[in-house]
Amino acid sequence: MTGRIYYFNPAHDMALANNTPFYMAPDEIVRMTYDLAVLPAWYAREGKVKIDEWRQVELLRSQIGCAGLFPDVQWTLEWESGEYMPWGWDPALLRTLRLAGVSEDCLLTDPQMERIRGLSGRQHCVEMLELLGKTPGVCGEACVCGSLQEVRYFMSEVGEVVLKSPWSGSGRGLLKVSPATWTDSVEGWVRRVLRTQGGIMAEPLYEKVRDFAMEFFADGAGGLFFLGYSLFDTDLHGNYKENRLLSDDRIVRILSAYVPAGLLEQVRSELMAGLSSLLKNDYKGYLGVDMMICRVDGTFRIHPCVEINLRMNMGIVAHMLCSSLVHPRSEGVFRLEHYSREGEALEASQALRAASPLRVSDGRVLSGYFPLNGLEPGSRYHAYIEVEDNLCG
Repeated sequence: MTGRIYYFNPAHDMALANNTPFYMAPDEIVRMTYDLAVLPAWYAREGKVKIDEWRQVELLRSQIGCAGLFPDVQWTLEWESGEYMPWGWDPALLRTLRLAGVSEDCLLTDPQMERIRGLSGRQHCVEMLELLGKTPGVCGEACVCGSLQEVRYFMSEVGEVVLKSPWSGSGRGLLKVSPATWTDSVEGWVRRVLRTQGGIMAEPLYEKVRDFAMEFFADGAGGLFFLGYSLFDTDLHGNYKENRLLSDDRIVRILSAYVPAGLLEQVRSELMAGLSSLLKNDYKGYLGVDMMICRVDGTFRIHPCVEINLRMNMGIVAHMLCSSLVHPRSEGVFRLEHYSREGEALEASQALRAASPLRVSDGRVLSGYFPLNGLEPGSRYHAYIEVEDNLCG
């Protein structure tokens, strides 16, 4: 058996929602899996990265050129036996590995997989909010509704709410609604989620000021370790846009403009206690908890558990990129772009390269544009960083 094997499977969230070993990802997600297969190379600490073909590595090498920043990892085309570190565990991936002949000693058992799916449901945010909700300076309320009548009652009490399916893809399965905007279409969606997933999350709609997250690693033996913060932006629909490439100290300073740094530390301590109690020895891997700074009655408060992502996530990728690839005196952004037209991703990369030339110092990106995946005319997904030298000028 080899060591760790990293694999990017972005269909993970949808596969968990589907909850069948026979789940087939839509074509667009299949394309994303291919285009970004090399992404784990930027956060793999040891072991190998599973890819589909050597062309993916060759394209990345050609995009980076002679900057001396090519990731120092091993690559494999095979489903080897080893300790798999996928983007996230789901029944469809487990079936793929079994069909490929990967040793059962390297895989989750079916009960373990079912336990991880249960832990991945959004309903566990309710437990965390009940635990943290008594802390001064914190906000956040959520409940799990088991019927259409319960959803309507919660909405009548709260007003404008956010409804969430317990399992769904990132940024999906969310609906903002109020008594004034309730329609037959909304009711049909709620009924469908209740029928297929057994419940639906309901939360008040808060006035969000900033998105951020706390990132962790669980060792599977009861240990939970804080990796750092991530500061990110989403669009109006809640879809991920970009992460800021900043040190933890810098992120804390930014958040401290709204809430005391001591409150962040208190929330982290209480959250880690709650997560440790929830996860026990049942999960090994990366995870993150999305949070918000909200304005409530004219004051700023922390919403400490918008979402628990029991998987690798872009915030952890950004955190690792900042610590290993970005020069200590520089700051920037990590972006993941999607393009619908043939050749558009490659054109965008060429334009960024011309507008923001790369500068390297001490083996790190000091400033400029730097691609994280190789691009060709058929590519639709583009991961990259763009960095500025804080001392420049």
